[in-house]
Amino acid sequence: MKNGFTLALLLPALGGFAQTLTNDGATLSVSSGATLYVQGSLQNNAGSTLSNTGIVELTGDLTNAGTLAAPGKLVFSGSANQTFTPGSATVGTLVLASTGAVGQRTLSLPADLTVGSAFILQSGLLRTAASATLTLPDGATLSGEGPGQYVQGNLRIERAAGTGPLDFGHGAILDRSGLGQVTITRTAGLQTNNVSRAAGLGTPGAQGIDRIWTVETATPPAAAVPFTLQWVADDDNGISSFSTTQAWRAPLGSAAWAATGSSGAAAVSGSTRSFSFSTLALGRLTLGGLAAPLPVTLVAFTATPQGADALLRWTTASEKNNDRFEVEASADGRTFRRIGTVAGAGSSQTAHHYQLVDPAIAHYGTNLVYYRLRQVDTDDTAVYSPIRTVAVDLASQPAGLALFPNPTRTEATLTGAQPGAAVMVYDAVGRHVLNVTADADGHAALVLPKGVATGVYVVRTGSKALRLTVE
Repeated sequence: MKNGFTLALLLPALGGFAQTLTNDGATLSVSSGATLYVQGSLQNNAGSTLSNTGIVELTGDLTNAGTLAAPGKLVFSGSANQTFTPGSATVGTLVLASTGAVGQRTLSLPADLTVGSAFILQSGLLRTAASATLTLPDGATLSGEGPGQYVQGNLRIERAAGTGPLDFGHGAILDRSGLGQVTITRTAGLQTNNVSRAAGLGTPGAQGIDRIWTVETATPPAAAVPFTLQWVADDDNGISSFSTTQAWRAPLGSAAWAATGSSGAAAVSGSTRSFSFSTLALGRLTLGGLAAPLPVTLVAFTATPQGADALLRWTTASEKNNDRFEVEASADGRTFRRIGTVAGAGSSQTAHHYQLVDPAIAHYGTNLVYYRLRQVDTDDTAVYSPIRTVAVDLASQPAGLALFPNPTRTEATLTGAQPGAAVMVYDAVGRHVLNVTADADGHAALVLPKGVATGVYVVRTGSKALRLTVE
């Protein structure tokens, strides 16, 4: 009888830096029934081989520059964000079982990866780079997607020819009869016009949900194809009502959106949404509302550098029940946080000019900062503006520790910390409130406990500290 075994490699943090197991020119084999557990990161260098027919589990990053043959199971179970750089790897089963807090549960995929058997989401988000795709070929399964736990970016699922309705598993159900092999790539959660969400849907500025499905078939449809598209509330893209939902279609590689199928009400239950329609023309498909007048006519929105700051300006031609503008910023174009609020003009038919200054933008720690407006009506419905960017000269503006937004209500981001360093939050009398770890970029997401009192808190890392005001 063949016995399995578990080899655990515990790599303690030294000097605030996570440790790495490096395979440099050797052949490392994990056989069926065996488990290699790495408490830390794993680097498979050029000329090295890692063969896994058992289980490899790690709490840090996995970087492959050699040969990674992994028909077995690969598990990411870190308590902070992780990165899988696959190189030319083949993976049988990929499991994301993050143990991190909100903001520290993402597995980043910077390059293309094919998972041959199963992708299992137990906890956390997988985020592909804009140019990368996670592919599940015919026979590979996807399980565990839900609110706050899905693939952000590009997820491609391939299915062989067949008949009748088929659930692809990533929010697309269609009748594939007569279509031959069908491939559907879903792009979601990137908050980018005409990449993950459609823009200009019948009305300038009108946007769809933050999911686009690109459908490719071996044989063009001879009749209208019944479709059901599903999504989670995370990708509503600020749309507050789905009582008048419309499917929209654009040709492959195009952003010329046109309504397709009949309109109606989407089924909404808690955080899940679903809408069914039929269409003869395939290509790029998404969902949005019917063309309707916008509550605010935004005629200009600019973001420009002003010394070490960013100057945001916008102009409206008319406003209806406009309560406020919430200005949001992002260091990666995906995760936005409010940095300021500007009161709206209510209802007006005359032009109004607004501006806000975002100070010392080098604290974002990136060469490009992204901005958008969240316009909120008096009934709390909201829509988003197009995204604008400002370039940052990091060489001439060295970034130290910084917190944003500050003041805040529930959460903030610390930048400029030592990668892997502990970050602690204390209240005004010195009681410990929160403890997190800075990621590889020196960023730490500070999500304060529910019900935390307003006031001044101290954020400390190493020998440095900053004050954080909670409103």
